[in-house]
Amino acid sequence: MTATQTIEKDDAESIRRAKIVALVVAVSFFMQILDGTIVTTSLPQMAASFGVQPVSMSIGITVYMLTMAAFIPLSGWLGDRFGARRIFMASIAVFTIASLFCGLSDGLAEFVVARAVQGAGSALMTPVGRIIVLKNARKSELVQAIALITWPALTAPVIGPLLGSFITTYASWHWNFLINLPIGVLGMVLVLRFVPEQREEEAGRLDVLGFILSASGLTFLLAALELSVKSHGGLLPILLMLLAGIVLSVMATLHFLRVSSPLLDLSAFRAQTFAIATLSAGTASRVAINATPFLLPLLFQLGFGLSSIEAGAYLLVYFLGNLGMKAVTTPLLAKLGFRTVLFFNGMIAALSIAACGFLVPETPRAIIYMLLVIAGLSRSMEFTALNTLAFADINPAQRSSASTLSSMLQQVSMLLGVAIAAAVLNISVALRGVEGPELVDFRWAFLVVGAIGVISSLRFLQLAPDAGAEVSGHKIGTK
Repeated sequence: MTATQTIEKDDAESIRRAKIVALVVAVSFFMQILDGTIVTTSLPQMAASFGVQPVSMSIGITVYMLTMAAFIPLSGWLGDRFGARRIFMASIAVFTIASLFCGLSDGLAEFVVARAVQGAGSALMTPVGRIIVLKNARKSELVQAIALITWPALTAPVIGPLLGSFITTYASWHWNFLINLPIGVLGMVLVLRFVPEQREEEAGRLDVLGFILSASGLTFLLAALELSVKSHGGLLPILLMLLAGIVLSVMATLHFLRVSSPLLDLSAFRAQTFAIATLSAGTASRVAINATPFLLPLLFQLGFGLSSIEAGAYLLVYFLGNLGMKAVTTPLLAKLGFRTVLFFNGMIAALSIAACGFLVPETPRAIIYMLLVIAGLSRSMEFTALNTLAFADINPAQRSSASTLSSMLQQVSMLLGVAIAAAVLNISVALRGVEGPELVDFRWAFLVVGAIGVISSLRFLQLAPDAGAEVSGHKIGTK
């Protein structure tokens, strides 16, 4: 065997290993995200089983989200201190066991405790899983690896409500949680078999104050956004929580910049690619995209008067659009580069979102399908490009903190997108003096969300033409 053949064989083996590791991580991500969407469909049945009002069940979702927010900042340090593979395994185990107790709960108190534990496991899973992928994929393999671990975030939110409705109708709500058991066991077996252990030589001491400040700040921010969507408790508590979250987050930032061994290394933001993909344009783009799965079911059910099953059929078309872009993501990024793809694809995504506001029940079904496919295709491309660009210029020492910071910001953007969409709907309804949202209210919501997407797309033009070229393989001058 020649030297060239040996190199080619090693390259092929490296690509195969990176893909396998990414697929293993994706299985666990799918379980995690599916659980977050599937549970909402069974809340009325669970309330009847527990003997409480349906509105009381929202605490199960809230406590899960808040526990997850509290533990996310700790994930990177734990992965460095005890090994990413070990912590990832532990997070899957905690999540799976908590799912079992959720499914076996006889009362609301038991369920809330189990959901809190489940949230802790979920908090570690995403950032640590991403760290594992980053450590096992070379930069030239990063696009494909990130694409593999992005598909659960694209597919699970669409599949979850439909699957949850089916399980709740034809089995019982318990199986919405018990379904995690075989997936979790499979995930742990795959991690043991295919994911190598990689541990940092020196993780340093735990930055306790940094953990308290960052965890509290993120928890208050997400709690304020969650309450704003549910409209619980009035405006004052929401504003106070939002203010507390901002103040604590600023204090955490100042602390991280001042101490020698911070819990989170903020130097990753010095890389323009990471800052744009996660903090500025990336957050705004995710806000627009994350608002869409929230608005579409409401549009079809409240605006069109369709049943949940009929609305779900439209969402399946949106889901198919998400899958359709996977095969062309890598060649498009290699041909055009991150800046061009994020700008033009971002504009397509934003305009397709805005166009959804002009749909009416009389719109031909073919046009609705076409629009949903375009929205799904562009959503998939945007998420994959953003998640890959974020780590294009991150060095090994920054990976853990960068992954944790990215997860924190994605949680904020997800709830912020829903909060903004809900706020526009509520304001439009209030100004018109009607009881509930109608087509014109949805039109304003889609237009505002689409405008946010357009503005974020323009921001991507500040990227250098060769931004992330080492990852995408794009060569300047290649068209």
